Amino acid sequence: MPSDHQTDDLSFDEIDELISPRAEETDFDQVVETALSRRGFLGGVMTFGLGSFLVGTTALTRDAVAEGDRFGFTQVAANTEDTITVPDGFEWDQVVTWGDPLFSDAPAFDEATRGTAASQARAFGDNNDGMSIFTKDGRTVMAINNEYTNRKILWGNNPDGKWVSDDDVQKGMNAHGVSVFEVARDESGNWQVVVDSDLNRRITPQTDMDLTGPAAGHALLKTDADPTGTTTKGTWNNCGNGETPWGTYLTCEENFNGYFSAEDEAHEVSAELKRYGVSSKDWGYGWAKVEARFDVSKNPNEPNRAGYVVEIDPFDPTSTPKKRTALGRFKHENAAVVLAPNGKAVVYLGDDERGEFLYKFVSHGTYSATGDNSDLLESGDLFVAKFFDDMRGEWLALTPDTTGMSDAEIRIHTRLAASKVGATTMDRPEWVAVNPTKAEAYVALTNNKNRGKKPNAGGDDTSANGPNPRVENHYGQIARWMPDNEDHSANGFSWNLFALAGNPDVHDDAYAGSENINAGNMFNSPDGMAFDSTGLLWIQTDGKYSNEGDFAGMGNNQMLAGDTVTGEIRRFLVGPKECEVTGVCWSPDRRTMFVGIQHPGEKGNSHFPDGGTSVPRSGVFAVRRTDGGLIG
Repeated sequence: MPSDHQTDDLSFDEIDELISPRAEETDFDQVVETALSRRGFLGGVMTFGLGSFLVGTTALTRDAVAEGDRFGFTQVAANTEDTITVPDGFEWDQVVTWGDPLFSDAPAFDEATRGTAASQARAFGDNNDGMSIFTKDGRTVMAINNEYTNRKILWGNNPDGKWVSDDDVQKGMNAHGVSVFEVARDESGNWQVVVDSDLNRRITPQTDMDLTGPAAGHALLKTDADPTGTTTKGTWNNCGNGETPWGTYLTCEENFNGYFSAEDEAHEVSAELKRYGVSSKDWGYGWAKVEARFDVSKNPNEPNRAGYVVEIDPFDPTSTPKKRTALGRFKHENAAVVLAPNGKAVVYLGDDERGEFLYKFVSHGTYSATGDNSDLLESGDLFVAKFFDDMRGEWLALTPDTTGMSDAEIRIHTRLAASKVGATTMDRPEWVAVNPTKAEAYVALTNNKNRGKKPNAGGDDTSANGPNPRVENHYGQIARWMPDNEDHSANGFSWNLFALAGNPDVHDDAYAGSENINAGNMFNSPDGMAFDSTGLLWIQTDGKYSNEGDFAGMGNNQMLAGDTVTGEIRRFLVGPKECEVTGVCWSPDRRTMFVGIQHPGEKGNSHFPDGGTSVPRSGVFAVRRTDGGLIG
């Protein structure tokens, strides 16, 4: 039977707070005064005398965000409708939703039962997040993360929406991971799943995987089931994603910690595991009830085998996914890959927790357009970002000399290594996006209610700092950096802020947002980000949708486009009730934009996409211009 401790209404962030509570140590007013006065620099930020600090190009006023041809659409108004709202001249349709079969031997989604473990293993997973599209030999494949489950919806046919059988737990496990499947246009021109394609595949917590790179074979990765420390089983809580120039998919393990527990909840986990939010408490998934590898009292090394970037070949369903330990272990948001002028593969990585860090990986090998790049992410140097108030920054090397840790320990306990070198604590680094038209990269710093109030889980200072200038930051911001010599492998960079999200209808101080935020385009908690091929930055939100108080006028979560030259930001899409808008990619001809809608109705107030009294279901939706034109 389910544990009395099932807590379906807690987010992963709330679980982290309960596992590792930090006492408030900084007086709010004192931090504000410090932030406002420090060399007058942040004072300029807070009062919007931004100069080169923000945007750094055309000066904007709140009334200057005018409609223009750069975007190709008229701004959508914020709303609280239970549907997808797109601009005039655009339309949307459904591609795939939770429970849709990828194979004909799986039944259609059953609203009464919400499926079984067996049916879920052959169907599209729950709560899709990052995604990419690949083409080869005239065929098109989508790879899409299935981050987690809405347990009260998944098990909504059970009393209290909780698991009551082992099959319920296994169904939940099979709803996690990655869905890989072929898509094609039907007779109406709509994109649909090619059921029974030989390329279709579900990758779940049960899928065999290889551990590669500096940590592979280390004692901390060895278990009774894998005494070599080189193989593991499964991936879960896959958040953002990446794709490589050599055609592979990168799926990123984020809140892996929330699935471990112990039969004895009094069992004490190590300090290293606590830094990653691992505890002995069952938070409602029940995985340790059916598989001992999730019991940290029996298998204390198992959590060390999760929290990595996993590389997948989307066109070889028989291939074994590879966990790339060289890219570090933390709560990965996404993996943004770019090639440096010297041919090195550079990967930017954010650790999505309050006060954690921004990382960069630079491969030892170089990319070959005609050669074998399959192990390019197996070996390289790992760095963490340090931002300075003079608009400069440095990538600090994480090495045995700088950290006092071995290469393997750095990759397994990456957070500890970053703390040792004094990296800049960030306001929850979410997605990183690299501009394809110039040498610059952007990171969504979604929010941080603890900024200036509490240290991070490692005890690091979180006072207001350059790219994170506001204490109790409920709105978030987008920072960008420009590598020295236009070389992403360089150690130095310049930085500024592209946008400070806020509400100018409620506030007239720093929390109103930057000058490119106005009553018409305001938003909170930027999360997903991606550039299209023309250099437009697409921004997706996962924030407060109460539409009241500090968030009055913002409506449901949304998707916006930003012109990184002028700083103009325009709302393109509004999602249904209680959703997160996350994941975006384009069809090969750029005439369809695929957008992910996650956890609609997470509080019970949505029936998207089918309406009526139907079960709400996350999914991927195709957005097109009605005239058949290009998007972005």
